[in-house]
Amino acid sequence: MRGTGPYPASTSLCEALDNFLALTCSLEGPCRLTLLSLYALNNELECLLPFVQVKGNLSRLRSCVEELRDTPGEGCIHPPSALFSQAVKDSLLQFKQYIRHVPAACHAGNSCIEVAIFTSQPGQAVVKQLEAGLKDTDLGSLQRLLVVHISTRRIPSEDSNDCSFTASGSTGLGDLEEIPVLAAEIELQQVDNDSISLESVFKTWLHDQGGQREHLHLLLPPALQGSASHPVCLKCDMQERLLSPALLPGVLDLGAKTESIRDFSLPVKDPASHSVFPHQLTVIKALKSEGVCQSVLYGLPLIIRPTSCCHLDWDEMEMNHHHFHALCHTLRSRDWFLLARHEPPPGAGADVAAFSHYVLQPSASLSLLLKPVAGRELLLPCHMPVSSEDSPDGPLATIQNSLAQLEEDPVFNPLCLKTNLYQQLRVLQMRRSHPYTLQRRDQPWPPERPVKPVRLTGTGGRAEK
Repeated sequence: MRGTGPYPASTSLCEALDNFLALTCSLEGPCRLTLLSLYALNNELECLLPFVQVKGNLSRLRSCVEELRDTPGEGCIHPPSALFSQAVKDSLLQFKQYIRHVPAACHAGNSCIEVAIFTSQPGQAVVKQLEAGLKDTDLGSLQRLLVVHISTRRIPSEDSNDCSFTASGSTGLGDLEEIPVLAAEIELQQVDNDSISLESVFKTWLHDQGGQREHLHLLLPPALQGSASHPVCLKCDMQERLLSPALLPGVLDLGAKTESIRDFSLPVKDPASHSVFPHQLTVIKALKSEGVCQSVLYGLPLIIRPTSCCHLDWDEMEMNHHHFHALCHTLRSRDWFLLARHEPPPGAGADVAAFSHYVLQPSASLSLLLKPVAGRELLLPCHMPVSSEDSPDGPLATIQNSLAQLEEDPVFNPLCLKTNLYQQLRVLQMRRSHPYTLQRRDQPWPPERPVKPVRLTGTGGRAEK
């Protein structure tokens, strides 16, 4: 479950939230974001959206975003310091009430929430206010508490007029600072006030950040020193680098459908998934990077990094990190890739199970990129002889002059590519919800009905309509 807290109701923030919700509501497969609740903090606490199911609720969610756009920014006073902690407390109370009154099947897998507070106030000051306000609060169902400081050109002062926003949900870019607070940790993150940076914060909700169990055991051959009977086991977490277009409905213009990650389906935020034994990859060969043909690699890449599983002993986790970093450094220095075989899970019938193979590529960021590699059964005949002849001067000059007209970027930044995807997803969702309503694509999609804010007064978190 996820929630949103005090933030400046800026155009960039509302645009980022609107885009994120259009994307999340359209994703097929296991639900990555189950519940969402939104608050606005001005001079009082307003619950713009009680906890609702995200899937199939885009119309209501967009109505809430429109309500958020209308939140006054000019003349808004600093939220009282107690409202930050009150928003967190009310999110926890509201979640407990939700799971108590809603059938268990509707909230299966939701045992805790994450709260994100977006604000233009100095982040350290907000963290201190939260520490003071939550020191005597039971935070057992709070999995993550994030304070997002949206940087502006001017530094907010004590007399500045700023509003804040809080979101809570059930399930960034920038530097994170962790500050202990009882059973939870407050993460402080600073982002620029633009929709791309803020979208990146929201999209972290699509990752599994539970940390209850490592995702993968990478088995290396036994070291020369020590016991020769046991392989070197590195415990890793997996992270998606991108969303497959195959998970989006009706998106035909984004290229061919790519393969799913069925072999390495990342765990959803479900306590039951934490009992699943981690995947096992056995490294069977070292490869020179220049000798690997990219044409035999396919599917969605995954990022492999040392695990941050909270159930590991601290010394074991630290040593696992050191070994993982040593592996990345050695592979880069030798210009090597690794070839690994996916071991079938226990009891899967290893004698008849089909093996899959993967290539692990090191990067400068001390992580590995995991790519599936095709076996001989899937390969098609391909004969591409290497030409040793030089190109004739005439055609060579033509092509070189043509390429000279292109702008050259030293580093490719995919954030510069815009596909008009969010607008298309909104139209598709609207047609699915209102199949008998015709509407021009260039017209804005009005909300079904205005959402009346619920104003919370006092310290008990009671609601008044």
